[in-house]
Amino acid sequence: MEDLASYIDHTLLKPDATKEQVDQLIKEAKQYKFASVCVNPYWVPYCAKGLKGSDVRVCTVIGFPLGANTTATKVYESKKAIADGATEIDMVINIGELKSGNFELVREDIAAVVEAAGESAWTKVIIETSLLTHEEKVSACVLAKEAQADFVKTSTGFSGGGATMEDIRLMRKTVGEDMGVKASGGVRDLQTVKGMIASGATRIGASAGVAIMKENGENE
Repeated sequence: MEDLASYIDHTLLKPDATKEQVDQLIKEAKQYKFASVCVNPYWVPYCAKGLKGSDVRVCTVIGFPLGANTTATKVYESKKAIADGATEIDMVINIGELKSGNFELVREDIAAVVEAAGESAWTKVIIETSLLTHEEKVSACVLAKEAQADFVKTSTGFSGGGATMEDIRLMRKTVGEDMGVKASGGVRDLQTVKGMIASGATRIGASAGVAIMKENGENE
């Protein structure tokens, strides 16, 4: 598959990630020309410095992994990350409030981060599909679109379930063709990547990016 790397956010979000592992992530991202590296906020300045001069973007996570931070905290995190060099912001919705039916609050939470990102960064909204019903998935996607986010994203990868092709198709159908859809969580091989893209994903979050590229026949 041509241009496979342009779909992949090369991801390292585990809590025990070391500097050496982040160095390897940066090296691999440059080598394979991935769309971005996706790291926790602490590593944003380090990755921005390490990727300077390349086309690889710096993506970070906000309100991660639970989404239960206050809106003010998410806004501060977003602004700080962008000042540190992030150009993509993956924020977790307030999952409990969505499940409680407090849609206006969820929309405002997303919109505040979108506003904080402004023109400086894309905002991806993690809806955590494994914790939602079909109807809640649709509601979350609608709220993200109303808040003018750039993407909806399936999962954090930290709640026991990841992306499914069924969810990607539902998310794409709900948001239409103008928003990005990111499949994240449990995407570890080329066949799954191809299935996600065919189902409507425009970005793939994966910690197995190098293995996927090698499976695609790219070893350089």
